[in-house]
Amino acid sequence: MQKQDKIILTGAAGLVGQNLIVQLKEKGYQNLVAIDKHAYNLNSLKQLHPEVETILADLAESGDWQNAFVEAACVVVLHAQITGKYAELFIRNNIKATELVLEAIQKYQIPYIVHISSSVINSVADDDYTNTKKQQEEMIVQSGIKHCVLRPTLMFGWFDPKHLGWLSRFMEWVPIFPIPGDGRYMRQPLYNKDFCLMIIDCIEKQPEGTIYDVVGNEKVDYIDIIRTIKKAKKLKTWIIHIPYWLFYALLKIYAVFSRKPPFTAVQLKALTAGDHFTGVNTEEVFGVKQTPFEEAIRETFCDERYSKIVLKR
Repeated sequence: MQKQDKIILTGAAGLVGQNLIVQLKEKGYQNLVAIDKHAYNLNSLKQLHPEVETILADLAESGDWQNAFVEAACVVVLHAQITGKYAELFIRNNIKATELVLEAIQKYQIPYIVHISSSVINSVADDDYTNTKKQQEEMIVQSGIKHCVLRPTLMFGWFDPKHLGWLSRFMEWVPIFPIPGDGRYMRQPLYNKDFCLMIIDCIEKQPEGTIYDVVGNEKVDYIDIIRTIKKAKKLKTWIIHIPYWLFYALLKIYAVFSRKPPFTAVQLKALTAGDHFTGVNTEEVFGVKQTPFEEAIRETFCDERYSKIVLKR
């Protein structure tokens, strides 16, 4: 890869895409094409990086966006439906969109794909996100195009409209923060900046057919994640425990009235499923030494450049 080679990023205005463009620019990459269907988030990206070509398009529908793949050297497949109340959303955005992206890659003979999958591939969870992400990954693997696959665990970092980003903002809004049960649900959070450096390493080295399970180095209980965020942001919020069944019921009720609930009953089940993931040694494989969790949380929520920028869901 040369620094002037064209790199296409699908789903570029999401959490990983926004962070990846920051890191690619810092590495000197100049010819970046960002495709996304979310107008507000794509406009935020354009304001931050006016030199990046942005294309507003729904990847689940054929269109002029496919012509942007001409003479590209690499495609980073980032697009994904992560949360939603209806199976059709996951099928449309994880399966149909990937079919059309692969169609464009094959048409213009793009030589390499970096596919961002998910650790849920190895999960005990059985839900629309997990099932369609498994199908999406299989489509990439069976495409016949040179590729590698990265399966990250729960990520956090700048621009996060969900996950830890939403939890941190919720903690600012309310005087009392509820924790389901005892809160001792082990997580392996992965700092997005570190992950993006791993993606860039794959773009440059182009391993063939390799699947990498990428896990945060530190095992942190959910309640300790909340406490670390509270400490970093110097909040006064009280943290209280409520019974799991009540927390679950409140999420179900909230979903009835919210078109895009930030945290669903299905995700609560996944949180408490007891998954333990193992991953590659990121320093040996990608040359990326992971940032300590507390330091990464401080960077995420206290950085003057990006910590106040929040994407829409």
